[in-house]
Amino acid sequence: MTATPTFSTLQLHPSLLQGLKELGFARPTPIQGESIPPALEGRDLLACAMTGSGKTYAFLLPILHHLMSKPRGKTRALVLTPTRELAAQIHDSLKDVTIHTPLTGAAVFGGVGMGPQEHAFRSGADVIIATPGRLLDHFRQPYAKLEALEYLVLDEADRMLDMGFLPEIKKILRHLPNNKRQTLFFSATMPPPIAALAQEMLSKPVTLNLQRTAAPAKGITQAVYPVAQDLKSALLVTLLKRGDMPQALVFTRTKHRANRLASQLVAAGIKAERIHGNRSQSQRTQALAGFKDGAYQVLVATDIAARGIDVEALGHVVNFDVPVAAEDYIHRVGRTARAEATGEAFTFVSPEEEGELKLIERAIKKQLPRVTVPDFDYTAKPQAKLEVPIAERIAEIRKKKAEDRARAAAKVARRTAAQQAEAERKTSKPARPAARSSSGPAARGPERPPEGAKVSGGARRGPRRPGGGGGNSGGSGGAGNSGGGRSGGSGGSARRSDSPYK
Repeated sequence: MTATPTFSTLQLHPSLLQGLKELGFARPTPIQGESIPPALEGRDLLACAMTGSGKTYAFLLPILHHLMSKPRGKTRALVLTPTRELAAQIHDSLKDVTIHTPLTGAAVFGGVGMGPQEHAFRSGADVIIATPGRLLDHFRQPYAKLEALEYLVLDEADRMLDMGFLPEIKKILRHLPNNKRQTLFFSATMPPPIAALAQEMLSKPVTLNLQRTAAPAKGITQAVYPVAQDLKSALLVTLLKRGDMPQALVFTRTKHRANRLASQLVAAGIKAERIHGNRSQSQRTQALAGFKDGAYQVLVATDIAARGIDVEALGHVVNFDVPVAAEDYIHRVGRTARAEATGEAFTFVSPEEEGELKLIERAIKKQLPRVTVPDFDYTAKPQAKLEVPIAERIAEIRKKKAEDRARAAAKVARRTAAQQAEAERKTSKPARPAARSSSGPAARGPERPPEGAKVSGGARRGPRRPGGGGGNSGGSGGAGNSGGGRSGGSGGSARRSDSPYK
């Protein structure tokens, strides 16, 4: 089957053709030309397509064409992808090409709130693009039944298998309705487990390029830079500063190395950011957006993001670390020379990585040229280690945890001391003076005497003075007792005992 000369001959809906024209797409790529006609006929599809071949529109366009004649308000198409970045990329492509249509789409992935995604399910977005884990989260709720589903796409199926998503995919299939649907299956490689899954999911599929050996796109110029492991950072800085790479996507083996490399590039005066699985979704989105906008000259990434980064006219990809598998090499370098454009892919190879490089060259059936940089000092002493030994990293982690525990203990001690001080302050408050006599006026303060009672001033002044003057202190009852403060007080108390105000 040969590629169709132009999109207009594919008999797609005019609104989609208008969107393609405004995007600057006049001719389909080979995989698009081969897959769109059978997909428009409603056939299941099994396509082995290399990264950067244009397969996103190969499965979107025939689905969107059919959805144009369907009623709105129900989700009829589901696209499964391995990474958040790839889901966002497919969603962006859908929005671009449906600009003149009423069709809607939604990206469903982790790291962000579920509210807008729930709304997409409830309102019936025409197409949902989802990662397996987050989709299963929604499937636990009654609103995410997808009872009207007619189209299912598995994109980057081999990558989902590499990431351990096979059990999740099988769970998702059990959640989907049993009504007849069209399934489009795309994978950059076709290992036996993927072939077995395809056989289980597809019904009499049309197979495309299944036997083609995986290889990087033809527009990629590949080269190898032999260099000591400790000098890779310095070599990258040299290439960036001399203008050989205006913008580069750099792949490292681990998240730790990605963090360290990005820090070293920033310290060298190069605008760089990193993207990997330990970064939050907002951080990953910000880093990728800044790279696309040109705010960052370098984006350092791990393989988890290799298939979700689609940067228009990206000129350079650097394998800072040689990938272990040839498939990973193909996917990494496929980030450049996309959609039949051109680009360059450089691989830094230390002596201990020569074995992995030979496996890659055997897989792509090509020996890559070796390049040395004339003005670079290959004997220089490295300024800083990129890889901190694991023992040092563990010791640093333990030290940090011990410091955190000490700070927490000190905080608890301060809080306990403050609580004890507050308790002591409350218990040490001076008590209110006790009354000298349960019946004397000092215990309750001034009282209003009964009507007609005669009370001397001493009754209002409180406690008596010992000795004489009892008449003064005790009122008229004390007058008959010349020594009589005590007796007079008793008499006064007796008179007040019948007071209605007591």
